[in-house]
Amino acid sequence: MASKGAGMSFSRKSYRLTSDAEKSRVTGIVHEKLLNDYLHRIFSSADHASTTATSRKPLNFQNLPEHLDQLLRVDDEEEESQGQVEGRLGPSTVVLDHTGGFEGLLLVDDDLLGVIGHSNFGTIRSTTCVYKGKWVYEVLISSQGLMQIGWCTINCRFNQEEGVGDTHNSYAYDGNRVRKWNVTTTNYGKAWAAGDIVSCLIDLDDGTLSFCLNGVSLGTAFENLSRGLGMAYFPAISLSFKESVAFNFGSRPLRYPFVKKAVVAGYRPLQDPPRADLVRAQKLLGCFQAVLSVELDPTEGQLLEKESSEWQLQGQPTILLTLAHIFHRFAPLLIRYLQLTIAILSHEKSRKFLLSNVLFDVLRSVVFFYIKSPLRVEEAGLQELIPTTWWPHRSGREGKESKEVKDETSEERLRRRAYERGCQRLKKRIEVVEELQVQILKLLLNNKDDNGGEASRYIFLTKFRKFLQENASSRGNMPMLCPPEYMVCFLHRLISALRYYWDEYKASNPRASFSEEAYIPPQVFYNGKVDYFDLQRLGGLLSHLRKTLKDDLASKANILIDPLELQAATMDDLDEDEEPAPAAAQRPMQALAVGGALPLPRPGWLSSPTLGRANRFLSTAAVSLMTPRRPLSTSEKVKVRTLSAEQRTREDIEGSHWNEGLLLGRPPEEPEQPLTENSLLEVLDGAIMMYNLSVHQQLGKMVGVSDDVNEYAMALRDTEDKLRRCPKRRKDILAELTKSQKVFSEKLDHLSRRLAWVHATVYSQEKMQDIYWLLRVCLRTIEHGDRTGPLFAFMPEFYLSVAINSYSALKNYFGPVHSMEELTGYEETLTRLAAILAKHFADTRIVGTDIRDSLMQALASYVCYPNSLRAVERIPEEQRIAMVRSLLAPYEQRPWAQTNWILVRLWRGCGFGYRYTRLPHLLKTKPEDANLPSLQKPCPSTLLQQHMADLLREGPDVAPSFLNSVLNQLNWAFSEFIGMIQEIQQAAERLERNFVDSRQLKVCATCFDLSVSLLRVLEMTITLVPEIFLDWARPTSEMLLRRLAQLLNQVLNRVTAERNLFDRVVTLRLPGLESVDHYPILVAVTGILVRLLVHGPASGIERATSVLLADPCFQLRSICYLLGQSEPPTPGTALSAPDRKHFSLQSYTDYISVEELAQVEQMLAHLTTASAQAAAASLPTSEEDLCPICYAHPISAVFQPCGHKSCKACINQHLMNNKDCFFCKATIVSVEDWDKAANASATSSAA
Repeated sequence: MASKGAGMSFSRKSYRLTSDAEKSRVTGIVHEKLLNDYLHRIFSSADHASTTATSRKPLNFQNLPEHLDQLLRVDDEEEESQGQVEGRLGPSTVVLDHTGGFEGLLLVDDDLLGVIGHSNFGTIRSTTCVYKGKWVYEVLISSQGLMQIGWCTINCRFNQEEGVGDTHNSYAYDGNRVRKWNVTTTNYGKAWAAGDIVSCLIDLDDGTLSFCLNGVSLGTAFENLSRGLGMAYFPAISLSFKESVAFNFGSRPLRYPFVKKAVVAGYRPLQDPPRADLVRAQKLLGCFQAVLSVELDPTEGQLLEKESSEWQLQGQPTILLTLAHIFHRFAPLLIRYLQLTIAILSHEKSRKFLLSNVLFDVLRSVVFFYIKSPLRVEEAGLQELIPTTWWPHRSGREGKESKEVKDETSEERLRRRAYERGCQRLKKRIEVVEELQVQILKLLLNNKDDNGGEASRYIFLTKFRKFLQENASSRGNMPMLCPPEYMVCFLHRLISALRYYWDEYKASNPRASFSEEAYIPPQVFYNGKVDYFDLQRLGGLLSHLRKTLKDDLASKANILIDPLELQAATMDDLDEDEEPAPAAAQRPMQALAVGGALPLPRPGWLSSPTLGRANRFLSTAAVSLMTPRRPLSTSEKVKVRTLSAEQRTREDIEGSHWNEGLLLGRPPEEPEQPLTENSLLEVLDGAIMMYNLSVHQQLGKMVGVSDDVNEYAMALRDTEDKLRRCPKRRKDILAELTKSQKVFSEKLDHLSRRLAWVHATVYSQEKMQDIYWLLRVCLRTIEHGDRTGPLFAFMPEFYLSVAINSYSALKNYFGPVHSMEELTGYEETLTRLAAILAKHFADTRIVGTDIRDSLMQALASYVCYPNSLRAVERIPEEQRIAMVRSLLAPYEQRPWAQTNWILVRLWRGCGFGYRYTRLPHLLKTKPEDANLPSLQKPCPSTLLQQHMADLLREGPDVAPSFLNSVLNQLNWAFSEFIGMIQEIQQAAERLERNFVDSRQLKVCATCFDLSVSLLRVLEMTITLVPEIFLDWARPTSEMLLRRLAQLLNQVLNRVTAERNLFDRVVTLRLPGLESVDHYPILVAVTGILVRLLVHGPASGIERATSVLLADPCFQLRSICYLLGQSEPPTPGTALSAPDRKHFSLQSYTDYISVEELAQVEQMLAHLTTASAQAAAASLPTSEEDLCPICYAHPISAVFQPCGHKSCKACINQHLMNNKDCFFCKATIVSVEDWDKAANASATSSAA
């Protein structure tokens, strides 16, 4: 075989030895002559092949770059000719015009090919236009919302309401509404979906314009286009908020170069293929093939030819340097492969270089760990992997899918098993890719390769922290987020690699902990070794905490805060806008502009249309962060200042013999032995932050596939039932039902395969274990942080958020697929989470409103489910009592709605007629999500009720202050409700057309629900501790009982009056007021009255009766209304049957027991008798003797020292909230009894 470069004959078996004269001096790698022959053999060309060995220029590694430049040079005229095409105007590289060709707010990729809408209806066009010939470009639909894609001229003017196709000389296709647009609109084409490719074709020779969807022509859309002088058409798009697309003008091969059902001859993309790069790539591939087929023998000075399949790289420097030159030129043209990535990253120097300069800065290494979810099952090959589809007949998100195998037919059983086998095949194939991705991360987390500088792990930590900072929300800054679907995959691979290294360290260090016992030590949050950017801490801003807790830091952690940093933080708090120029220059700025998009300083995502976006923002704003400073020195009391990621060294992280590194400032509560390597702690901290940033939201979005399967399965079952019931003679109906059945079946086939993919990649057992591990890590971290006392305030809020959200994800997102009960330590984890929620929902160290609300809502949801409620009951008794004590704090001092909800859930199932899950009048409506907390079956807690009773009896002030706040809130909520339904009724009675604001209806329904829940809390209190109202030896009992009677009578009068306001609004059944009905509020009031007038002691019943009858608002008719009677029955006669048209408790036999109805009848009989007796014994009272405040009771008290008078009930109620006189505003010192007759006799005696 002849060598092209050497002009000599050689083979693998026969070769001649070079003479001593032929041997030249050694170059340090191989002989100079041999190197020359080798390089000419590898980097040969057609021109060089004909050149003799004596006349060609000697080659070495010094002049090789010049030789490669010559070899890869492409004819300049050919390159220039690519941009000079008849019929096209503009740059040869076609991109979106981000400098002036847009309208509205838009996010544009760094490659200027992808765009996301960020306003009502933004528009952008390309930089190149066409005026002659046939042209085509493609658009990848990333979201299937409102968009109009097509062409426009430069004279078209758009705004936030009108886009492409809404003006003259602009034409668009809208697959969301399936229409075409050119000022007017008509039906056209087919509906598009996310992942579709739209081809936009324009023929300016014939004046026609058409579109194709996924390679299938939709037909000619427009004809007779305007052509001629000044008429050139730009590709353009208008899209609404959060819609996204990616353009391909020809920089990549067209996805559908040949369109079905259309003649595409002569159509060409707007941008020509990069022919020069293709030529260079072909030449470099030839060089690479030559390296594989040629072997060096330095000892003999010969070139040997070998089979490329037998090639192995054994570290020869000549070959390494040669490959380096090839890949240096070839790198921009390579396609990413995971195995190739692993091979490259296995080389230490390459790995460190890529970590420092490429992976996070250019490629964003997250893309290597993403497994793209298929948009169409056909393209992913799921039909071959899962040929048989199946879906559950009944499934709910409350627990596992109820497959009920015993009810399956043999055919269904075979289908289910075949489907499960297909799912396993799919999962195994995905696991192969996942394992490769984990191997990549293991290479990046290697910390043993520190011989030639900093180890890979510490480079990774620096870049990883910056990546988190870019994706974390900043004060006043729009976060430029990595796509959440990337984050999900990256998180799971990172956890796998992290746990591998954690347990590996434990194997060599017995004193360390296993990954199952992992947590973040609390000193990480306050020693400044880890930068949490400007994320909120539990106690507020970091600068505030350092000033207020500096003494605790010094005493508990031996940490002194640098006064200079305190001063800097204080100045930053005073005026964040005023900043020195050098500091501003150091900030990582995210540039935003009007009229043009400034490129961001941080490198962007790859130019692939499937990768992340948001690297250019076409709008106004510019925000930056202050770069923290370096600490000064270490002494007995360590002086700490915050370190940025770039400023840290390995010693700052891992520590040394005199420095604990990341664990500096260990509090006395923490053990001395290390958990693991400090660097792994920071990786774990970053993983928890990632989950909080976007992973949890993405997990919730993916549940939509399962919901779609349930809906279509229900629709298919309904259609099949109708088919069975349909008479055979109605062939028209049978045909329509059969067509619907086919559509639903095909959709379910598609969705069931997509569901298999989602279960394998997102909701698998292994992924559930990862989230469960994060939950347990957060619980242990919170427990350890809590032990540090006031320093707990330094913990970032996201630790509590992740603990709450990860449990929610395990329960609601993974629950339908895998049972939480199967997780190791499930009961213990529930109890630990319950203890954290019970302790911290009212923790004064937590000041953030959002995180306090999240804790309260989590606890409210926690007590709705039997398993989690039992976990609350298992926490230590002192914690349970402290939790109930916090729930009984006066409502005026805090947000009270969720607190009241928790107390109601603890009582639900014990109250009068309070055993329902859904209200009786809503049973016929469409069932809601069965997993909603409000729709759970009643599960009262007698243990927590007993704690509540003990606390209400405990002190003289606990019960009065709590009940006073409950009564105040009830008065407010019911008054607001009545006021709103009056406005709604007035609007409904107007003759002109009117609309009621849906928000007003929602607030109205909320006020009604609050009124009902407050009444239920009062019922629970009276049942548990009746003496609070009935034992008048207590100073506040009479006053509380009178206020309660007043409110009950007001509610009864408003609700029970025939054809009144409440009755008319209920009859309207307005959307949004579904929960407003007679039953829930009347049974709550009835429960209170029955507890007071039937179950109480004899003396208590007498007092309650007298107070109720003494209230001027009492009407016996309201009590009769409860049993459907308009008037009280005469003594000795039985109650008549209720009128079906009127409300009656007797109609709710499924909700109210016979015993409860008997108690209501007993109460009505008692009140009827007592009312008659009170009417006979009552004496008239003169108007001047009535209380001037309520005009309902006689004057019975005088205020000292001012001497004003009122009844005792009014002044006692007034003094609960205010100590000033009702009339003159003087401070009331005391209240004395006043009797008119006694006072008159005393006056006459004195006279």
